[in-house]
Amino acid sequence: MKISAIVVKCLLFVALSACTFQTKHRGYVFPENLESEISGLKTTTALEDKLGSPQVKTIYGEPVRIYYSVDENYHGPMPVTYNDKTVLLVWTNGSDKIIQTKILHDSDLEKLKIAKGETEIPAAIKLNALQELFNNIGRFTPAGLGQ
Repeated sequence: MKISAIVVKCLLFVALSACTFQTKHRGYVFPENLESEISGLKTTTALEDKLGSPQVKTIYGEPVRIYYSVDENYHGPMPVTYNDKTVLLVWTNGSDKIIQTKILHDSDLEKLKIAKGETEIPAAIKLNALQELFNNIGRFTPAGLGQ
């Protein structure tokens, strides 16, 4: 009876130790009053002084700077969940002047879904495993030749 109680306690300890609860912040740490902080900014230089460099600057289409913030929640073996998502979009005139800003929160982002799979790369060459193998013949020098 005592041995089974010890075994149960050990199994319970192992099960509970696997259930970690941890939250990691990713991206920018925005101030509480983000909207009032950025409302008076007129240039991207002032924006970068306030928040730092954006995570993304678009290179095609409208010039937009994107700042992103999220909390990742880890709950042991359960899938990672995300909350407190905030996205700051800043449209510019292509140089230093800010034209428009928009702040999106969790409720605004529900409609967005991340596509599964890979993004197609224009003019990419697709090779199967055999083509990859023969494509690499002669590319590498034997070890010890120092070339």
